[in-house]
Amino acid sequence: MKYTINVRGQLVDLSSPVVMGILNATPDSFYSGSRKQTETEIADRANQIIAEGGKIIDVGAFSTRPGGAEVVSVKEETQRLKRALAIVRREQPDAIVSVDTYRPLVARQCVEEFGADIINDVSEGGLTGIVGQEIHEEGDMFETVADLRVPYILMSVQPTLEKMMINFAAEVQRLRDLGAKDIILDPGYGFGKTLNQNYEILNEAERLQDLELPILVGISRKSMIHRLIGGDPTTSLNGTTVLNTISLMKGASILRVHDVKEAVEVCQMACKLQTPNS
Repeated sequence: MKYTINVRGQLVDLSSPVVMGILNATPDSFYSGSRKQTETEIADRANQIIAEGGKIIDVGAFSTRPGGAEVVSVKEETQRLKRALAIVRREQPDAIVSVDTYRPLVARQCVEEFGADIINDVSEGGLTGIVGQEIHEEGDMFETVADLRVPYILMSVQPTLEKMMINFAAEVQRLRDLGAKDIILDPGYGFGKTLNQNYEILNEAERLQDLELPILVGISRKSMIHRLIGGDPTTSLNGTTVLNTISLMKGASILRVHDVKEAVEVCQMACKLQTPNS
């Protein structure tokens, strides 16, 4: 499928898959290798993502890892993101930058003041209830996205593909009714799903293309890999590569990863399979 998204008035082509590199400005993300807190660490990571072929830098400041990450206040999350985004923008002023947050007020500030281009929301517009009613008191993420007119990654917390597609269809319609234009769907592997449900969804993930929107897959080093084959996040690169390859063959347009170089190589090979004579 040929997709484009509008980023700062420029059309970004997603007809060939692209890689989003993870930059976690947190002390407690599930994969220790992704935690970047000092100025040097953040700068080096931003530069590494682009040098290794990443197209998007995804900056987060609030871990949503399973098992109960520390609850971070709005003030703390905002301060972390302000600092990290300033460093990323200084190092890579032309890069596409997404902000990983489920809080509408934080998302607005990151776009309007800190230079973020895309909102990456892991709450399906507030359905997870990660911190109770807080996000609802801050406002409506869908209304925020529509008002800001930036691309929006809508991640599902539904446990089955059927429920996911029903919800996606309704949510996309509401977003469009509000005026949102550039919507990217994320099946949300690891969120609200058992091990078996994750693989059941992946097995039929090509059906998501019926919604005619670009698909982002964030499967990198997640527990659905090491719970099946053993090990832990630090030993899950090979499994990540396998599942990223399957995801591309089933229609994914964006891979959100810790290991950018390896994911870029997967994209290159997947593209060659689709156009072997080019």
